Amino acid sequence: MESRDPTRAFVKNVKRVVVKVGTAVVTRSDGRLALGRLGALCEQLKELNTLGYEVILVTSGAVGLGRQRLRYRRLANSSFSDLQKPQGELDGKACAAVGQSSLMALYDTMFSQLDVTSSQLLVTDGFFRDTAFRKQLSDTVHSLLDSRVIPIFNENDAVSTRKAPYEDSSGIFWDNDSLACLLALELKADLLVLLSDVEGLYSGPPSDPNSKLIHTYVKEKHQGEITFGDKSRLGRGGMTAKVNAAVCAADAAIPVIITSGYATDNIIRVLHGERIGTVFHRDAHLWTSIKEVSAHEMAVSARDCSRRLQALKSEERREILLAVADALEANKTMIRLENEADLIEAEVAGYEKSLISRLTLKPEKISSLVKSIRVLADMEEPIGQLLRRTELADKLILEKISCPLGVLLVIFESRPDALVQIAALAIRSGNGLLLKGGKEAKRSNAALHKVITSVIPKTVGEKLIGLVTSREEIPDLLKLDDVIDLVVPRGSNKLVSQIKESTKIPVLGHADGICHVYVDKSANIDMAKKIVRDAKTDYPAACNAMETLLVHKDLSSNGGLNQLVVELQTEGVTLYGGPRASALLNSAGTNSFHHEYSSLACTVEIVDDVTAAIDHIHQHGSGHTECIVTEDAEVAKIFLSQVDCAAVFHNASTRFCDGARFGLGAEVGISTSRIHARGPVGVEGLLTTKWILRGNGQVVDGDLGVTYSHKELPLHA
Repeated sequence: MESRDPTRAFVKNVKRVVVKVGTAVVTRSDGRLALGRLGALCEQLKELNTLGYEVILVTSGAVGLGRQRLRYRRLANSSFSDLQKPQGELDGKACAAVGQSSLMALYDTMFSQLDVTSSQLLVTDGFFRDTAFRKQLSDTVHSLLDSRVIPIFNENDAVSTRKAPYEDSSGIFWDNDSLACLLALELKADLLVLLSDVEGLYSGPPSDPNSKLIHTYVKEKHQGEITFGDKSRLGRGGMTAKVNAAVCAADAAIPVIITSGYATDNIIRVLHGERIGTVFHRDAHLWTSIKEVSAHEMAVSARDCSRRLQALKSEERREILLAVADALEANKTMIRLENEADLIEAEVAGYEKSLISRLTLKPEKISSLVKSIRVLADMEEPIGQLLRRTELADKLILEKISCPLGVLLVIFESRPDALVQIAALAIRSGNGLLLKGGKEAKRSNAALHKVITSVIPKTVGEKLIGLVTSREEIPDLLKLDDVIDLVVPRGSNKLVSQIKESTKIPVLGHADGICHVYVDKSANIDMAKKIVRDAKTDYPAACNAMETLLVHKDLSSNGGLNQLVVELQTEGVTLYGGPRASALLNSAGTNSFHHEYSSLACTVEIVDDVTAAIDHIHQHGSGHTECIVTEDAEVAKIFLSQVDCAAVFHNASTRFCDGARFGLGAEVGISTSRIHARGPVGVEGLLTTKWILRGNGQVVDGDLGVTYSHKELPLHA
């Protein structure tokens, strides 16, 4: 289950819920019914019904459905000459009368397939003036709910006497949003959910890229700030009507959430307490202890702080890093206690051993982090490095210098040590940083973030490094391509793929760590045993651990393969054979060569030669790290030059592919991309460049007055 938002805690007490679905959700853009969305709606309501919720549905769509059917009937009954004449508008009340029965028949069919009984209740505004009617309505609905029947309400437009349906002529209701609000009040609902064709209430028209989703509506703050977009494309309401209805219900102590009806599970997610849509609550203005900082505000704050960080002298940035290292050392006991609390929760939750391994912060790990930060502090200043000097013309000098990217968003799973490395790299490279760690490490991450930000000077600001605590904020962050400059996902293939599909911001990272060790026929077998053992068992959960062992065919007949297998089995490694190896080893066959075990398990396969090994790697590898063990220099040369991946090793364990081991001080991640940065990404990978031109009053003027020399100059005059 997703993490709950504390501002949605009230959903724990919800029993009776009114759900209103509008015409824009019920129908497609061409006016036809959106059967997929209706089906998903009915399935959600069935689930709520089964869980014991009392569900009341208010639906629109009858007029649109009736108009579609009457247009078809008119077409079927018209002659060719009739069709040449101008076609008048269909009577709205006739459309409502035809569409209502069709709409209810559809709901009845869908609910029947789900073994749910529904009922139809048509009302008009005049009914609600009658006290006796209102009592009878309440009694009827209570009786239906007691029988687990879902009442379906709609305004009876076919017999309504109102001539101005867009105006509040009755003082009671004038659209189905207001009807839903009125019913929530009359029937004493615990929650009203208004389904829209957008994700919730925005600060401006949703189509405007500058508009931001408002998660919590505070009337005193937002009432005069919001600019509404167009009215509903098909119905009478639109967002203005929804907000009016929501404010009315919230004032009467009934919480309201406006969210998208296009998603297939939003009603369920609302009742799980997830942070989706916009919540309206009578006490929203009192939630001062829960300071809602929008994703955009966090990103802008990080950018502003990063610019102040860049303005510091090199020695001042170095001092910040040394202060971070000292603070981590001083707070080691507190950090370990918080990490142990995470570990206990992870074990109780039944997480895999590989995740718990990545989650663990041992004392030596913290000491290693402190050491790497101090190494990073003592590295050459990366910002403002002069990379190139060119004389374009006399007294017109062009320089290319290094500079920070801007704001980084790093999303990582399980490993709290990643937070420390990434934060240190961001400070060293002058970048702002937003961090989102996995919920399994929430205590560890919070402790580390607090320690690190506590030593950032006020002249820079602690918001330089922001910690995102809710998973629901990630979609908002991924939309901020105007503020965030790079996203670095560190985690599962699923996580990386989802992020790449969800953002326009450049993404740096790798989805899998399918690393191979190829043992050639000329390999020193003792060396090979040592490398293979280390590559698999030193840290099996690491992305640079060996997942597939490729062995030259000659080793299967001279005993070399058996020695390698025994070496791994002695260390407790479970082996899965490829088609050729499984028969020789009498082992279980692998389901896929493209599999990251992240545990004491690996695949073994036999190949004919180095060319076959390279082909196998290109077909099944992930472009991370590959290794050859051989004493044949020519074979090694072929492997090193032809294998296409971020890191290629000869006679060395794949575990060396690491920022700290490469001397980068730390790493933000390992990239398998071919653009910008590849392999372990340290400070250099978090920098870009800019051009500086120093002149003496020169102008282009059609290039008539300039004599170009384009002379390369030494970097230091």
